[in-house]
This record gives sequence, C-alpha cells and structure tokens, in this order.
Amino acid sequence: MRLKVKGMIPEDDLRVSQVGHPGPPWSIAYGDLMTELVCFFVILYALSAALNKDMQKAQADIQEMIKDGKMQGQVTMDKEGMRITLEEQSQVAFFESGRAELTGQMRLQLDKLTPILYQLSEKHDIIVEGHTDNIPIATKQFASNWELSSARATSVVKFLLASKFLPKRLAAVGYGENHPITVNDSEPNRKRNRRVVFFVKTNPSPDSPAAAPPGLIGAAAPGAGPPGLIGEVIPAGAAAQPGEDPALQGEETAAKPEVPVGAGEGE
Repeated sequence: MRLKVKGMIPEDDLRVSQVGHPGPPWSIAYGDLMTELVCFFVILYALSAALNKDMQKAQADIQEMIKDGKMQGQVTMDKEGMRITLEEQSQVAFFESGRAELTGQMRLQLDKLTPILYQLSEKHDIIVEGHTDNIPIATKQFASNWELSSARATSVVKFLLASKFLPKRLAAVGYGENHPITVNDSEPNRKRNRRVVFFVKTNPSPDSPAAAPPGLIGAAAPGAGPPGLIGEVIPAGAAAQPGEDPALQGEETAAKPEVPVGAGEGE
C-alpha cells in the first residue's frame, strides 16, 4: 500500500529515490557542491594566520634578516600562528653551559628581533619556548633539563618585559630535550636543538574581567540588606536589634577600650 502524506511528494514520483535504485541526478551535483564548500572553509581556517597582514610582514622581515646572515634560524606559519626559531651558531651561544643567564650574543639577537615582536604583541600573545639538547644535567639550581629550559625561557621573557612588553601578552614554557629538530648525535646537531622559539598565537587569550576597586570587597551597597552585615558600618545612635536594651548597648560601647589595629600578644 502506497503511503500518502498531505504536502509530501508521492513515493512513485521520479524525484524520490526508490530503495535499491540510484539517487536522482541532482543529488550528485548537490553533494559535490557541499564537499567543495567544506574544503573551502577548511582551507580558510588553515590559512587564517597566513592571511594576517601583520604576521605576513613580520615573517618577511625575519626571513630577510636570516637571508642576510644577521640571524640563524627559521620562521614558519600555520593555522595556529607563527613560530620564530633562533638556533645557536658555531660562534654564537645563547646561554653558557648549565646556566640560564642571557649571553651578550643572545642579547644582540634579541635586540634585532624585539621591534618586530613588540608590534606583534599589541594584538597577539607570544609564548617563549626553551629547548635543550639531550645531555643530562643535575645541579643544585637545575635538577633536569626541564628546569633549565624553563629558566632560559623565563630569562628571555624578562628581557622582553624590560623592553616595555605587556606582561599579559607573554608566557614562558620549557620543553627540555623532548622536542629536538634533529638527532643529538653530534655537537652541531646539539647546537641546533639548543634553541629558543617564539610562538606568536593567531588568536590571543581572552582578557580577564576587570578587578573590583580596592576597598569594595565585603562592602554592602548603600541601603542593601539589614544593618549588621559584614562590611557595613553602623553609625552611632543606630537602632538596637530586637531584644536589646538601647541603654545597655551604649554602655557596652563606652565601656570597651579601643585597641590599636595590629596590636597582638607581647606588644
């Protein structure tokens, strides 16, 4: 028995695909269109960082410095953001062995990079990543390469803070020896792995809500709630609570000596 529903296309209509028969011709074109639209939006999402003009200009400037030999490293960009990698050269050491203080060569490298990073920090968060080679370390100051890489990244962040960067735009991360870019089988390769990476995020972190002005914590709004709430000041001569004698209330107030704020035992 054919099912007929008011307002619906009959089952024997040619526009309806029967069980075991191919779909109508228009469904093929429609399916292709939907697939192409999905691919289009995926490509737009993947290239969201590349479409950012600020990052494009910064990438071109850094690539020019690398090409001219002013800086050793590389710069890449993907949907998450831009990564600027500084690699040690034979004559350039970012940090002394087992230490987290910036060397003079590293400060020169950062001086060249700071103006570009400062412009990006106006709209983007910058995460400084510290990386080491796989040579173990165990000192009083650094128990492992985790601590060493984190301390080195923090030293770079402090350098940027001294250059008037906004603290909310900076973060420091230490990866130790766990993300090498080459095998640690030679000194040149270990130098490449001892690197600092600046990760400029495409989407900045949301700003936290504004903090309440000092002195408002625990304060009651004028006229809100009964007298005696925490933070509310009851003026002299205010009405006594039910069951209390106003005269006794005044005597208690007068009988209690004032104690200086901060006074404690032995003072």
